[in-house]
Amino acid sequence: MRAVSLFLSLVCVCGPCFSQAPKSSANQLDGSPAIFAVMCAIQAAGYDFEIDSPTNHQLRKALRDDLAKRNLQSLPALKRFVRDHKPKDPSQEFSQYISYALTTSGPPLFEPVHPNLPVPPDVDALYGFTPLLVDFYREANIETLWNQAQPYYDQMIGHYAAPVSRAVLEVNAYMRNVTSGYLGRRFQVYVDLLGPPNQVQTRSYVDDYYIVVTPAAEMPIDDVRHAYLHYLIDPLGIKFAADLKKKIGLIDYAQGSPILSSIYKNDFNLLATECFIKAVEARIAKKPAMVTQALREGFVVTPAFSELLLNYEKQEQAMRLYFPELVAGIDLKREEKRLDQIDFVSQPAVKKYTTTRVESAPVLTGAAKTLDEAESAYTARELPRAKDLYLRALGETQEKPLHAKAYYGLARVAVLQKDPETGDRLFREVLDLEPDPSTKAWSLLYLGRLADSQGDREQAAQQYRAALAVPDAPETVRVAAQQGLKEAFTKK
Repeated sequence: MRAVSLFLSLVCVCGPCFSQAPKSSANQLDGSPAIFAVMCAIQAAGYDFEIDSPTNHQLRKALRDDLAKRNLQSLPALKRFVRDHKPKDPSQEFSQYISYALTTSGPPLFEPVHPNLPVPPDVDALYGFTPLLVDFYREANIETLWNQAQPYYDQMIGHYAAPVSRAVLEVNAYMRNVTSGYLGRRFQVYVDLLGPPNQVQTRSYVDDYYIVVTPAAEMPIDDVRHAYLHYLIDPLGIKFAADLKKKIGLIDYAQGSPILSSIYKNDFNLLATECFIKAVEARIAKKPAMVTQALREGFVVTPAFSELLLNYEKQEQAMRLYFPELVAGIDLKREEKRLDQIDFVSQPAVKKYTTTRVESAPVLTGAAKTLDEAESAYTARELPRAKDLYLRALGETQEKPLHAKAYYGLARVAVLQKDPETGDRLFREVLDLEPDPSTKAWSLLYLGRLADSQGDREQAAQQYRAALAVPDAPETVRVAAQQGLKEAFTKK
C-alpha cells in the first residue's frame, strides 16, 4: 500500500514546491504559484476579460472548463466577491489581482509578505479576499493543478529565456554592472499563462522588482529591459538625490506637457530617473528618435542625459560610480535654451500588439494537432479521451519526436490510472524515440520518482542524474532532480 500511495502522488510532486521563490537570486524567470492560484480563483468566479482572444494560452480555457465542472462549495462566495469588486475600468481588474498575488507569501495561507508595512491601495481594496481564496485553493486542490501545468510553463519560460537573458546582459554590459544589482534586492520576471493576453505588469515593493507577462505573439522584451533598468537605476536616483536636486529647475519645463503624468510633474527625482532610463534605452537600441519622442512627451531631461552618456561610454567607471559626475554635467543654461520651445505631443506613443499566436498555424495540424487536443483532455482529466487521442497520434505520423510525445502522454495517463508498471515501460519507450529536451527530462524525472516509490534508491539516483544531464532541460526538472538526489522521494 505504501508503494501505491507514493505512486499516486507522483504527478503532484513533479514540480517546484508550492511557495514563492526564494529572495536570494536575481534575474529570475519563472512561473508563480501565487499568481496561478489567484488566477484560477478569479477565472472560476467569472473573470473573462479578453476571453475570446485567439492569443490566450490554451491552458486558460482548459482550467476554466475543468473548474466549471466541479461542485465547489467555496465558489458562490468567491463569485460574489469578484463581482462586487470589479473596477470601473475592466482592464484594471487583472492589475489589482496581480498586485494582490505579488504581495502575498503564496499558498496555502496567502499571508502578507510585509505584514508590518501598509498594503498598496489596490490590494487594500481587495480586503476580505484572502479567506475566500484559502478555502477555494484547498477545496479545488489548486496545488495539483499547478504541478500538472508545469510543462506548459516550462515551454513558455524556455521561449522567453534567451531573449530575456540577452536584454539583461545588454543592460549589465552598458551599465558595467557585475553584480546584477545590490545585495538583498531582487528582480523577478513571472510568466502568467492564465491572464488575458498582451499584459505587462510591473511592480516595485520594498526591495523587490517584478514584471508579469501574459501570452503574446510578440514577446515584450523592451518592457522587461525597461523594468530591469528601473531595478538598477532607481537606487542611484535615491542615493544621489542631493545631486539631482541641484537641477530641479528643469521640472518647470515638464509642466507644459499635456500627457505627462502628475507623478513626474511633482517629483523631479522620479522625472530625472525616468529620463535617464529612456536615454539609456535609446543608446542601447541605437535609436536617437527615442530621445526626441521622450522629450516631446514631457521627459525633458532625456536629451541632456543622452548627450552626456557619450562621455560615460568613453571612460571605464561603472555607472553606479559615474552617475554623480554625469548629473553634474547637466548645463542648466544650455538646457533652458533647448527647452524654451518644445513641441509637446498630445498622445503618447502606443505599442500595437499582434492578436494571433504566430506558432498556432504550423503547430495545430495533423498529429501535432491531435497531440494538442490530447494534452487539453489530459489537463481536464478526461483520461479515456486523452488516451484515445495519444493513440491516434501514433498512427498519424512516423516522426519519432511526435511518437515520443504520444508515449509520454500515455505514460502519464497510466500514472493517473494506477498502473505504475505500464507507466514505467512507456516512459522508457520515450527515451528511445528522439524526444525533445523537455519531454526527455520529464520522462527521466518520472522514472526516478517511480524508482524511489518502489524503494530502488540506486536506480532513482541514476535517473535523476540523467535528467540533470539533458541539455536545455527545464529548470523545474533540474530543481526536482537535484532535490531527488539529496533525499529519496516520499509522499508529502
